[in-house]
Amino acid sequence: MSENKFPEYITFPRTFEKYRWYKPILVFIVGAIVYAVLQVLLLMIFNIAYDTNTITQLMTGGYEALNSEVGSYIGYLSVAIFIPSLYIATKIVRDRPFSSYSSSRGGWNWKLFFKSLLIPLAVYIVYEIIHVLIFGQISANTLTPTFFLICLIIIPLQCIGEEYVMRGLIMQTFGSWFKIPVLAIVLQSIVFASMHPYSILGVIGVFIQGILLGFIAWRSNGLEASCALHSVNNLMSAYFVALGFEVSSSLITPYDFASTMIVSTISALALYYVGTKKGWFEEKTENPW
Repeated sequence: MSENKFPEYITFPRTFEKYRWYKPILVFIVGAIVYAVLQVLLLMIFNIAYDTNTITQLMTGGYEALNSEVGSYIGYLSVAIFIPSLYIATKIVRDRPFSSYSSSRGGWNWKLFFKSLLIPLAVYIVYEIIHVLIFGQISANTLTPTFFLICLIIIPLQCIGEEYVMRGLIMQTFGSWFKIPVLAIVLQSIVFASMHPYSILGVIGVFIQGILLGFIAWRSNGLEASCALHSVNNLMSAYFVALGFEVSSSLITPYDFASTMIVSTISALALYYVGTKKGWFEEKTENPW
């Protein structure tokens, strides 16, 4: 990958004329207010469709709530609304284009996103086959065509939303303040880990995954590859929980930790290697979000 072909992604906000150090804070505040409004609307919709007590239990049940179909929908959509929240906040504050969160290559590149799905998907499928051969089915199969199709849409949106906030807004903010990409990657990963209520091993695992996702976003000068890596991880987890081959839990075992770190690291490094060798990250896009 050419080092100087595009502006540095992590410090990219500093290249805009209207950049000021405090403006990302304003974007965060406005975005949080918009998010709160959208979250209330989302819960109101689910309260109409489902029993109120059920929704309350799901919202306070930790990651175990993801073992149910309704809990999965609420959890994923609650993160997916990061995208409109950040978009609206950016339009209100007017510090820089929303497309600058996507990449420093000219905006979001769907072709790169879909190509980047292939490598981690192959790695995760091999891992899941080995996992099933060792442990077999541990709970009932609840996978339905409806759940499969809905998750195929909302889980990538959830991952993209999380990437826009974590590897976009937060990592680029630290990068614009300190102008040290590696420091920005570490700091955003600390924030990323703090937002996941797992046991200690789980939090450490999320921190390492945040480092990997931050590295991919940095070296690819955009979010498409990290979004693809994140999407495959969450899609495979959701489908295999529904098939009864895994159980979603806030308590992470040493085996869960080790296996997740191995498959995540192999997926990230393989994606980076192939993407760099094939020149995927050198393509300028002309269709920014």
